[in-house]
Amino acid sequence: MVRLLLVIVLALALAALVIFVLGYNRIRSAEVRVAEALSGIDVELTRRASLIPSLVHTVQTFAVHEKGILDHVTSARAAVTSATSGKSVAQRSAAEKDLDTALVPLLALGQSYPQLNSSNNFLNLQDNLADTENKLAFARQYYNDSVATLNGLLSTIPWMFVAPLTGVAEHEYYQTPR
Repeated sequence: MVRLLLVIVLALALAALVIFVLGYNRIRSAEVRVAEALSGIDVELTRRASLIPSLVHTVQTFAVHEKGILDHVTSARAAVTSATSGKSVAQRSAAEKDLDTALVPLLALGQSYPQLNSSNNFLNLQDNLADTENKLAFARQYYNDSVATLNGLLSTIPWMFVAPLTGVAEHEYYQTPR
């Protein structure tokens, strides 16, 4: 009888250990995917920010009198660059929103300056910017999907019992900067 009880306790302990290891690995893998997805957003934000100096230079060539718009875009670009080196998703989103707001009047200058709108360099930069925006939208979606997976793991049985031992907390979703 004692031997049977010992075997049952040992089997339960082994099952608990297996569940813990599986849960730990699953939660950590989900957290790695979230970090990878956030770095994907950073890559696209950095790519977009790297297009800004060329765009500003091209516009500056044709629209010398638009210094306020150009300065706003330049400072917004600096904020995005700074935000991508931080940890806060909200800071990235706010910096991205500010850059979006700054880019609208800059791109609208093409309507005010027909020679700018016919510049191949300006049109190429606009195309690159649009392509980057599409990639950024996908990166945001991938990040939010990864966060949903992680947060789901952290709040469902049996992983919710393993989660406090992993040190992984729920992550915030990336808010669209519109």
